[in-house]
Amino acid sequence: MTTLIIGLLIPLFGTMFGSAFVFFIKDEMSVQLQKSLLGFASGVMVAASVWSLLIPSMEMEVYNGKWNVMPAAIGFLLGMLFLLLIDELTPHLHIGTDKPEGMKSHLSKTAMLALAVTIHNLPEGMAVGIVFAGAENGATHISIASAAAVSLGIAIQNIPEGAIISMPMRAAGNSRWRSFLIGSLSGAVEPIGAVAVILLASLLLPVLPYMLAFAAGAMFYVVVEELIPEASNGQHSNLSTIGFAIGFVLMMVLDVVMG
Repeated sequence: MTTLIIGLLIPLFGTMFGSAFVFFIKDEMSVQLQKSLLGFASGVMVAASVWSLLIPSMEMEVYNGKWNVMPAAIGFLLGMLFLLLIDELTPHLHIGTDKPEGMKSHLSKTAMLALAVTIHNLPEGMAVGIVFAGAENGATHISIASAAAVSLGIAIQNIPEGAIISMPMRAAGNSRWRSFLIGSLSGAVEPIGAVAVILLASLLLPVLPYMLAFAAGAMFYVVVEELIPEASNGQHSNLSTIGFAIGFVLMMVLDVVMG
């Protein structure tokens, strides 16, 4: 139980650590650093989706022969569709833009920024919850070590993510503590989503291969829709590419070594 609790909270601690950058960095985050961190986060999420979610999804259906790919394919597309619907229906505002997305609303800029981050973090929390639910219930091809690797990888990815959220908040005139709090709370949806999945574990186990791929599809949507476009826009896009490579390799190594 202790391992489970720590595993669920580690990603939140990563976000809080990154958000604490507002206490140590006086100036606004440079474009070069921001693009490097966005690329790094993208690489971690893609590697986690492939090695920790999609591959185990197919391995769990190996008895179906060549058709073992179908649950992964169906779950992946459903995950993409789910995030697409949330993205279209939820009013939110991405950092660095003044044009809200989703349904029209009268929410404040801060509230819409928070909703954008919630959309971003939801699939990460689901991914952690699903792998831990599978490991705790003895699912084949998913161990506690591999679940811990997913949690640790997402936590590492959340460090730059927390900084990317809190630093612009500080630059916009918010106090350091307020910026830190907003950045930290942006990661709160992850343990909440993970706990919700674990509480439904008994119902989800029969469709675990689909759920693993569902989380992968949702994470891929965030990467393709948000992270990569932001990282590649304008100058210094080569830094985001380097960051992607480092994040991808780091997460791949974590999953293989700890799995």
